[in-house]
Parts: sequence; C-alpha cells; structure tokens
Amino acid sequence: MLKRKLDICCIDQYLVWTLEITLVLGFLLLSRDKKMAYHKVNADQRAQGHSPYLDNDELQATALELEWDMEKELEEPGFDHFRLDGAAQRHLGNSQSPDLDLEPIQPSSSPKGRFQRLQEDPDYISHYTRQAPKSNRCSFFRILKVFCTALILFIFGIVIGYYARKKCPSPPTPQEPNNPHIYHEILKEIKAENIQQIYRDLLQFPREDDADIAVKILGQWRSQGLEDVRLVNYSVLLDLPGPSSNTVTLQNSGECFYPSGQQCSRDPKTLHSQDLLYSYAAYSAKGTLEAELVDVQYGTMEDLLQIQAITNVTKKIALLKLGQSPLLYKLSLLEDAGFGGVLLYTDPCDLPKTADLADKAFMVSLNSGGDPSTPGYASIDGSYRQNRLNLTTLLVQPISAVLARKLVSPPEDTAQKDRCTPLQLPAAGKKTISLNIQSVTTYKTISNVIGYLKGAVFPDRYVVIGSHHSSLKGYGGQGWASSTAVITALLQALMAEVKRGWRPDRTVVFCSWGGTAFGNIGSYEWAEDLKNVLQRNVVAYVSLHNPVTGNSTLHPVASPSLQQLAAESQSFNCVEKTRCPGSNVSSVQIQGDSDYFINHLGVPATQFSYEDIKASENSSFLSEALFPVHATKTEELDPSFSLHETIAKLTGQVTLQIATDPVLPFNALDIALEVQNSLKGDEAGIPQLLAVASRLRDTAELFQSDEMRPANDPKERAPVRVRMLNDVLQGLEKSFLVHRAPPGLYRNILYRLDDRTSQFSVLLEALEHCKLHQSNETMQAALSEVLNSINSAQVYFKAGLDVFETTLAGKK
Repeated sequence: MLKRKLDICCIDQYLVWTLEITLVLGFLLLSRDKKMAYHKVNADQRAQGHSPYLDNDELQATALELEWDMEKELEEPGFDHFRLDGAAQRHLGNSQSPDLDLEPIQPSSSPKGRFQRLQEDPDYISHYTRQAPKSNRCSFFRILKVFCTALILFIFGIVIGYYARKKCPSPPTPQEPNNPHIYHEILKEIKAENIQQIYRDLLQFPREDDADIAVKILGQWRSQGLEDVRLVNYSVLLDLPGPSSNTVTLQNSGECFYPSGQQCSRDPKTLHSQDLLYSYAAYSAKGTLEAELVDVQYGTMEDLLQIQAITNVTKKIALLKLGQSPLLYKLSLLEDAGFGGVLLYTDPCDLPKTADLADKAFMVSLNSGGDPSTPGYASIDGSYRQNRLNLTTLLVQPISAVLARKLVSPPEDTAQKDRCTPLQLPAAGKKTISLNIQSVTTYKTISNVIGYLKGAVFPDRYVVIGSHHSSLKGYGGQGWASSTAVITALLQALMAEVKRGWRPDRTVVFCSWGGTAFGNIGSYEWAEDLKNVLQRNVVAYVSLHNPVTGNSTLHPVASPSLQQLAAESQSFNCVEKTRCPGSNVSSVQIQGDSDYFINHLGVPATQFSYEDIKASENSSFLSEALFPVHATKTEELDPSFSLHETIAKLTGQVTLQIATDPVLPFNALDIALEVQNSLKGDEAGIPQLLAVASRLRDTAELFQSDEMRPANDPKERAPVRVRMLNDVLQGLEKSFLVHRAPPGLYRNILYRLDDRTSQFSVLLEALEHCKLHQSNETMQAALSEVLNSINSAQVYFKAGLDVFETTLAGKK
C-alpha cells in the first residue's frame, strides 16, 4: 500500500511538472506573437478612423506605415482578384512631430510576413478574401510551426521532470505477505541467546505480586515497538494459604507431618516456609476431619466399585494418586461416592526418571476456570459476586510421595532396585488420620498484558498467542519465565520485520495471562469480558503454556483442523533435528489458558512443547501439579536454550501462516476423519452415529475439493469468495461444543483425554457412569449430544457449499 501511494505520488508530480513547464513556455511564446499582432491591428484601426484617439501624431504615423505595408502586399502577383469591399482611400494627415517612435512596428524585410502574422491573430478582421490555395499553404506552415514548437517544449519538460523525479523517496521493497522467504527472514531473528537473556532478566526482576511482573512485560513489549499494548486488570477471588501449614496426623502414633513429609515443628523458619505454605489445594473445603484412610489408587470407576464392594466410604479420607484422568473428574466421583477428604500424591513410578520429586509436595487448583465469584461472566466493576468460598465439599490436601510411603508402610521386601513398585495400602492395615486444612479467600487484582499487531488486510480477524506470567511465590516452577521469554522473542522478531514495512494480513494478539495457577483466571475473565467480539473475530489460538517441561521429546498438540499445519511446520524448521523427527500431532486435552478458547469459543488451537517420555501409561495429567521452583529448573533441562528456540520457531511458523495466508490453512476433511476414528465400540447407538459421520465425511470431501481451490490457485482468489470461504473455515469446530461435560473433561468433543484413548471422552465417561449407577440414561444422553454435534457440523458444511453454489450461479 505504501509503495503504491509513493508511485502514484511520483508519477503525478512528474506529469504535473512536465505540463506546467510546457504550458508556461508555450504561454510566453504565444504572448510575444500576440503582442506583435496587437500593435499592428491597433494601428490599422486607428488609420481608418475607427478610434477617437487618432488625433495623436504618433498613431497617425503608425497608421501610415501600416497602409504602406498593405498596399505593397496587394501589389504582389496572385492578388489580382482581391475585391475591395467598400472603403475608399482615405488621406492621412502629415505628421509634424519630430519625436515619432516607430520602434514597435519597424518594417520588416518582408511585408508579406507581417501580413501573415496579422492573419494568425484572432482579433484581426480582414476586409479581403483569399484564394483557397494560398490559404491552405499558410495554414500548413502555421500548423507545422505550432507542432514543432509544442514537441520541443514537451521534450524539454520531460527532461526536466525526469531529473526532478529522482528526488522522490524510494518505496520500501515489495514483500508478499505469504512469501516463505518472509517467514525465513522473521524466524532467523529468533535466537537461543536472546531467549536466554530475556528469561534471566525476568527471574532477576524483584516482584511482590502479579501486577509487578505484568508491568515489566508491558515495558518490554513496548520497547520492541509494539504500540497498542495495554494492561487489563480484574479483581477476582483467590484462595491463598493460611498463616501456617496444613498438617496430617497419624492417630495411632500421634505423629504429625507437614505435606512434604517433615515432622511438625515449632521452628519459625519451618512454620513459614514457602514450600510448606503453598503445598495446598486452592478452593478446597476448610476445617479438620478425622477418619479412616482408604486407598483408592487412581480413583477410576473400577477402583471405586471395588472399594464400595468391601467397605462403606462415607466421610472417609481417600488416598488418591494423581494421573490417568483429570483431577476434577476424579474428585467429582469421590464426592458423589460420599468421601469427606482426599490425600493427593504422585506415585514415583509415574514420574520421569530424571525427576527428583519424591520428597516434594505440590499445589493444585480445584477451580475449573475463571473467577469463582462470577461464574460465566466477567469480574468487572459492578458485577454481582457470588459467595463461593469452597468449590467442593471435600477437604483436599496434596502430599509428597515420601509421606504417602509412610502412610502406606510397604513391606521392605517389596522395594526392588531394578524396577519400581507402585504404592499401595495393605488390605489388612487400617489407619486413621486427622487432616487439618486452613486457607484464606480474599479478593486480589490480577493483570493481563494484551498487545495488538494490527493486520493490513483483515484487521478484524485475530490470531491469539498466549503465554502466562502468573506463578505463586516460589511455586509453579519457572515455566512462567520460560513461556514469557519465548513469546517476547517471537514478538521481537515480528516487530523487526514490521519496521521494514511488513505487516500480517490478520491481527496478531499477544497475551500474557495472570492468575493461571488458580484456574486460568486471567484468560477466562478477559474472554468473558470480550466474548461477543472474540466469538466473531478470533480464528485461532496458539498456546505457549510451559514450552519446556522436559528434554526428551517434542509433543505437538493441535485441533483436528490444524493437525496438518502443525505437522508441516515441524519439517520447516527444527534447531535440533534429532529431537524433533516429525512427532505425531494429536488432539488431546492440554493444560493452560487455551481452555476458554477451545471449550467456550470453539476456536482451533495448537501448542508445541518439550516433555519427558512418560514413565507409564498413568502419567497423563501429572502436569496439573505445580511443584516448587527449585524442583524444576528450566536451565537444567535446556542449558543452551536450543529447545526454547525450536519452540519459538515452530510457534512462529504456525502463527505466520494463519495470520498471512489468504485462505485460512484449516482442513475440514481432517475433522470428519477424526470424528469417524472416535466412533469405535459396539455400544448401542454407535451405528447411527457412524451413518451421520459418513455423511459428514462426504460433505467435507466435497468442500475440501471444490471450495478450497483459492488456497492453491491465486486466480480463484476473488476478495468476496476468499472472505466467504474464511468465514466458513473459521467456524468449523464450533459445532462440536456439547452443552455439558463432566468436570475436568473438555466440552469440545474433538479433543480426547490422552494419547491412549481414541473414543470421545464424553462417551467413555457415560459408559463408566453406567457401570457405577446401573443406569443407561446417562449413556443415552451422551449419545444424543454427540449425534447432534456431528449432524450440526454436517449441516454447517452443507450450508457453506450451498452459499458458494448460489453465489457462483448468480455471477454466471
């Protein structure tokens, strides 16, 4: 756009200068000829007595000279046939003035030439008629003279304009928005040493609360040239640790333990240790409970059925392992079963071999998302605040594996050096414990940092990139600094290209969220605040939640419509080829602030992260635990920050393609295939679902083959058609949001629980529920939800096809 304006400016200026110079020179020449003719005509008129000013001697002499010229002209051969129109010869008086000045009309060597000039003047009135041949010859020479003069003046003007044009400012180098060369130029600006420096600066920054680090990030983004950056604050209800640590006491021996496994002490340093204070479950019920300890292992439906078959679990305390399925889902099962409390721990056999977390307690949040006091609406000034101090009736306390081992007391011969033995409470042994939990709920301000890089073509379409800066004091690891460093380095690379004249087609929104550790509060509140705008404008969410939690394998996650793009991006750029050899892209539930965008807005999302290889099949959802900072040091996992660089470049590649491709790089057919693959099993109702899924696939294939041509053929990219196509692609996944989902499970049924499962999670949960309650009602309701989602998607695809057919038919 800037280049086009500059070219038009220079061309217009060039033409104006040329025309001005030509007109000015021509005007000067014509003025000179006109002035000469004016003198002659005036003299003639005055000689014939048409002017009252002929008493002037000078004018009388002028008229005499002009009459002489006319007579000489008429005496030449070829003028015999001139006819006198009526005026008789008039006698002119003799001039007596000695000062007669004839300079303006000095006789030329050719009176005929002067007569010719008189005829060229439009004000001259001839009293004679010429023969045609004479008139044509004069006209030819006159036209030739004018043409040659104009041509010379025009060429002269072009020469002057050419040299004047060199002073025009040179436009920036033209760049195609979706040119892969531009991607390479941007991504090569991302360097490991820059990410490392940003990371260290963040950790060294002294801060007291969430707002301090948000202001720091705000300043960093503005220093990179991002102009539209703002701080968005919300007052929300947080559940913070109490003045002293929670405790677990063995009633048989009277031994008191802190969550980490240390024995209770009155030492002030121990009492106020951050590791002890923040080993708690936010939004748990408060109080003291003394009851029998019951080992429920992972809290699956089979585990609960076995326990309920042999004992009454009402108001008892469950010893629960973290992992295998979402924590909130397992807690809901325990609450329904009648348990009164839960001791939560991670089995050492499920932890990576490189992790040394056996003696570390951790923090979890029981908040499903957003400010608990304003469920479903934003916490803005004037909002009604509900009294929701506890989000569960259970007293929940995380403990270390060391304390869990003390409670279980396994026999010495079960511990083998060559393999790990899962912890399990002996069936014969009964233990009664006292659980004391105290925490404080209070309103605090959390801050989000939001920055906009406006798009040049579709500024009303947003690609959102999200990181987080929220962590508890000394808790939550250093993932927040890693996340913020990567997004800042990506922003820096993009702004460097923006300064050279480039802009993405769509607006890129950079977000650093606050309150993530308490249940993604910052992202929920902002999205609820702008829900109507985001539903219409957001096309994709790119997550940078804890990009490096291990160094063994790359784990790409993407919604079905983005799986192909995520897979292609891995081959585009990879810093350490041996560590990212085309990892499989899956659509599984992930932690972090993408939650609202996936489950409430139906926005396609993707995330790249490095993880450790899972130690067991039960290792899913261990990331729900937030361990102390010193337990998970990022610089030990990635000393050279090359893994961070890889994540930044993969994220940047995906973001650039979504933000700059004329047609959104979403794949409708992959959604239909994912749906068919998720309908496995012999449950009643599955055949009907498969029939609807087959129709969805047929429609998606037709849509992909016929309507996606503009993605590959620039000739098909009529602006109206591209906009219509992108609007259809933007809403592909919105049909798959079910109205209700069990706690901890995604409402977006396109995402599976983990890599081990292939079926829709809502169907799996309904099947488990039927086993517990011996009722088929829940399963029928789940089947109906899935059926309506698939059918809605098929209708949506078909409507998109009909719109294009109608539009094209109308044009024809």
